[in-house]
Amino acid sequence: MRPLTSDDPRTIGEYRTLVRLGAGGMGVVYLARSSGGALAAVKVIRAEHAADPGFRARFRRESEAAGRVTGPWAVPVTGADTEAREPWLATAFVPGPSLAEAVAAEGPLPATTVRVLGARLAGALVAVHEAGLVHRDVKPGNVLLALDGPRLIDFGIARHEGATALTATDVVIGTPGYLAPEQASARPLGPACDIFSLGCVLVYAATGRRPFGQGTAAGVLFRTVHEEPDLDGLPSGLLPLVEACLAKDPADRPTARQVEELLTDAAPPDARSWAPPGLSALIAERSATALALPVPEPPTVVADPGPPGPSRRRVLTATATGAVLLTGGAAAALVAGRQRDRATSPRTLPTYTIGLHADLSGPGRAVGLAHERGIRLAVDDHNSRTDAGFRLALRTEDDAGDAARALHVANRLVADPDVLAVVGPTGDVAAAAVVSRYETARLAQVVVAAGSTTADSAGTKTLCVTRPFDDSLSIALIRYVVQVRPAERVVVVEDRADLRSSWSITDRFRDHPIEGIEVTVHTVDADTTTFAPAAHAAVAARADAVVYAGSSPGRGARCATALADAGFTGTGMSVGPVLAPAFLRGAGKAAEGWVFAQAYTDPTALPAAKAFTAAHRERFGAPPGRWSAEAYDAVGLTVRAARTTSAAEAERGGVAQRLFRTSHPGITRTLSFHSSTRQVRIETGMFLYRVQGGRARFLGPYTKV
Repeated sequence: MRPLTSDDPRTIGEYRTLVRLGAGGMGVVYLARSSGGALAAVKVIRAEHAADPGFRARFRRESEAAGRVTGPWAVPVTGADTEAREPWLATAFVPGPSLAEAVAAEGPLPATTVRVLGARLAGALVAVHEAGLVHRDVKPGNVLLALDGPRLIDFGIARHEGATALTATDVVIGTPGYLAPEQASARPLGPACDIFSLGCVLVYAATGRRPFGQGTAAGVLFRTVHEEPDLDGLPSGLLPLVEACLAKDPADRPTARQVEELLTDAAPPDARSWAPPGLSALIAERSATALALPVPEPPTVVADPGPPGPSRRRVLTATATGAVLLTGGAAAALVAGRQRDRATSPRTLPTYTIGLHADLSGPGRAVGLAHERGIRLAVDDHNSRTDAGFRLALRTEDDAGDAARALHVANRLVADPDVLAVVGPTGDVAAAAVVSRYETARLAQVVVAAGSTTADSAGTKTLCVTRPFDDSLSIALIRYVVQVRPAERVVVVEDRADLRSSWSITDRFRDHPIEGIEVTVHTVDADTTTFAPAAHAAVAARADAVVYAGSSPGRGARCATALADAGFTGTGMSVGPVLAPAFLRGAGKAAEGWVFAQAYTDPTALPAAKAFTAAHRERFGAPPGRWSAEAYDAVGLTVRAARTTSAAEAERGGVAQRLFRTSHPGITRTLSFHSSTRQVRIETGMFLYRVQGGRARFLGPYTKV
């Protein structure tokens, strides 16, 4: 729960707001009290989204759908106004934690609890399906735990069974890891997709793991469609039913009513025995806190006969927030949260810290050092400005590339009240445990270099990734063979040594037909070291281009060597981590001419980065390293977000959310994000390199080569 800001409404329909329960790109959820004294969770949609007729129609459908769902295990709708400038929906307030919170804090639930959980969630789905609806986002975060049982919430993507989606037909709606195969493949949906999701939720509740693992959305979706679930550790009494729920074919899954009946028969007769340890104490504490909240006085309206002045979003009274938002030019918002306790004079600016979470002494120390140097230059540049509004400091923490140490680093940075945002970690993967730690603290985490994450990126609100992940880079290769060096025949060598990476590349070439190009795929098993058969097949097919679909520099080098030995004279191509010294050394002359798609740029070749490159050489005696310029831009993005964050919302969480609504013209490219998904726009974030003379030479942004 967070205090109301001066911008928050004090009344919403019949409800008086008490505190904020959460906020995101779509809107704000408030804890409110009705005129009769009942507590409610009121979701208010931002006006910019409501201005879209399609979005308003979807929200209207959500409200109507949720209002028709009744039953003891579904949270009831208590009010709504779908036609307001900022439409809202109120539901009964449940003071219990979500299933995701409970498992993350205490571990897997007892088997008895899981059976009751499943039976009552199935009962909620019976009500949903009998109303002619499909929920489509059954996941642990949408299950709240009450003393008498769980409650299913958030019908924000519920729709009539068989209705036409208001989104594009190829958009997957839901949460990877809990989606049915038909959702992952954007096929028609029915109630059976909710049963598959329920099976995933039960696996998570009983084992603490998702049945289709962690990782990028593409990897999880691939395993959901093509692989069997990991059910190790699932209680034997639940195994047959969960296996039936997770059947690939929707027709093979039981109905919600059948699941409810089967689990009810196995559940204990005493409903009170369902609650996991510690739940009653937590609910009592949250209930007492909520009930003790006073209803705030309505805002005082002061008549102003003069001309209109700045809106309240731009000028905030010092008595309400402890700070003033300066307007005009490049003036900055004086970040308020911790400033309230500081005595600052007009000559003394507050100082806020950028935390660097990096590998500075382990196997990835070169990338970590590049981050540190880029950030130091950004901090110095900011502090040299006369209109900065606040000063920056840098705090570095070294995790040495070790997972356990990385979590300790996150704890130290979170505990520092001066840290406004964290850049990093700098390794190849943003680990779920680290992301969760920053998420819990509402501390912005700006990831610059990691090519993937094991976190549920769709469910996090403070993880800001400024690069396209590796599984998107093949888009740049497709444009190359279509427009730069047109090819008629492309062979994809799918390296099964890294199934997730190879599938994401192969999928884009094979499953998204390219007009005028014939694409064939040859697989190489993980347990073989020879690429000769695939190379000879490519030559026999008269391929103009061969794409190595994998992530290993060493195996990529074997592929390049096999192609050269087979007489291949076309273009070799790959993405991401394959372009490394091990590839160049291993392939030797066979690497010449290979084209790679990458998410980092070469600042020495960019006019916009000329001053940065000169400053880097002067200070550190060397040109910028890989990801150094991107780290510089990450600080610029954070500063710009802080400048445009109102003082009232400028605590850590406010800055974190402002990042996704900020467009920053950096030295590498303009950083901006999709408002609905909080994902970086990749159009300007992919670059092409060609191996020439034994080194990778920068060709430019993939759209301009």
